[in-house]
Amino acid sequence: MGTKTLNKLIEDFSQLPLKDKEYAIDVIKKQLTEAKRDAIAKRAKEAMTNLKKRLVKRGTVKDLYKNLEGD
Repeated sequence: MGTKTLNKLIEDFSQLPLKDKEYAIDVIKKQLTEAKRDAIAKRAKEAMTNLKKRLVKRGTVKDLYKNLEGD
């Protein structure tokens, strides 16, 4: 979204009655929550794919530190 578009959105929002502002904020919050869920689900699917392809390392925290020290 361009800066002009965002500025227009903010300007239009400021002109709304209080009840409409509250409704708009509620809708936006729900959309943001859903977008975050989608991003987490996408990342989880990617992680599972990488695990199945054996592209990730597994082990304990001790193993992790040992691996990091070797780098």
